[in-house]
Amino acid sequence: MPSHQTAPEPGAPGLTVAAVARRLGVAPATLRTWDRRYGVGPSTHTAGSHRRYCALDVARLDLMRRLVNAGAPPADAARAALAADLAPVPVLGLAPTDPGPDDLTGLAVADAEELAALLGEMGGRPGGGRVVPLSTSATPAVRGLARAATSLDSVACTAIVRDTLDRRGVVWTWDHLVLPVLVGIGKQWEQSGRGVEVEHVLSESVTTALTGVVARMHRPLNARPVLLACADEEMHSLPLFAVAAGLAERHIGSRVLGARVPADALVAAIRRTGPAVVLVWSTMPAFDGCGCLADLPAVRPAPLVLAAGPGWDAALPSGVARVDDLVGTLTRICGAVGV
Repeated sequence: MPSHQTAPEPGAPGLTVAAVARRLGVAPATLRTWDRRYGVGPSTHTAGSHRRYCALDVARLDLMRRLVNAGAPPADAARAALAADLAPVPVLGLAPTDPGPDDLTGLAVADAEELAALLGEMGGRPGGGRVVPLSTSATPAVRGLARAATSLDSVACTAIVRDTLDRRGVVWTWDHLVLPVLVGIGKQWEQSGRGVEVEHVLSESVTTALTGVVARMHRPLNARPVLLACADEEMHSLPLFAVAAGLAERHIGSRVLGARVPADALVAAIRRTGPAVVLVWSTMPAFDGCGCLADLPAVRPAPLVLAAGPGWDAALPSGVARVDDLVGTLTRICGAVGV
C-alpha cells in the first residue's frame, strides 16, 4: 500500500453516499455501482450503522471520476484510482449525522501531469476538450455541478442544485453555484463551438429544482400576480424560473409565461390578469428594440414594468425600470407588491 493510504482512524467522521454524490457531481447509484463492481467505496464501518466515506475514499473517487470523464473505461479508472498514491486531508467540521458537501477541503488528488500519465498508461487522453472552464476560486460544489453537467448526468445536477437550494436559498444558489457553471459553459462554447447539450441538460435540471421551490409555496401574500416573460425572440427562460423561485421563498406568487412571448400575447396576459409587476427578460437585443415595452396596455392600477437582462437598449420607455441582478429584481418586486 502506498505511504499515504493509511486506514482511517476508528470513530473518524465520514460522509454518507448522498453527501459524496453531491460533492463529486455523480448520482448515488453510480457510487454504489463503483463500490460493488470495482471496489472503490467507503472504508469506514461501524456496527449497526451505514458505511461512511473517509477523506481518502473521496480522493480515490474524485480521481476515478476525472479519469472516466476524460475517457477512460470505468474498470481501468478504478484500478488506477486504487493504485494511486493519494494524500487525504482530515475531515474538518463534519457532524456524522448531517455531513455537508463542502466540509472536506483540500483533497490532494493527482495533478494534471499525473492525470495525463495515468491516462497515457491506459491509452486515453486528458480532458478531450470537454472540461468546463471555471475560475480558480470555484468551490467544490461548482466543480461538482460542472462535472455532472459535462457527463450529462441530469439526476446528479438536479440533486446538487436542489440540496443547495434547501441549505442556502435561491439567491445564493443562483449567484454562487448556477451562474459560475453557466458562464463556464458559455466560454466553452465560444472557444470550441461545443457544449450546447451540456447547457441544455444543466438548464433543464436547474429548472426542475427551481420549480420545486415554487411548488412548495402555499397561499401567496400578493393578490395581484407577477408576470414573468421572455421577449418575443428570447429562448433563454431559465432566469425567469430563478426569479419565480426567489419570489416563492418570500411567499409571492408569480406566473411564468416562458420563452418567446409575442408582444400581443403579453398584452393579452396583462389585460387578463391585472398584474402588479411585469418583468420581461432579454439576453440578446430585442428585434423591435424596446417596442414591446412601450406598447404595453394602460391598465389600472398600473403595474411596475421591469426590463431584465443585457438585451435592452440604454434608453428605456418612460415608466420602465431596469434590473441587473437577482437581488435587485426581488427587492423591486417585493416593494411593488407591498411585501
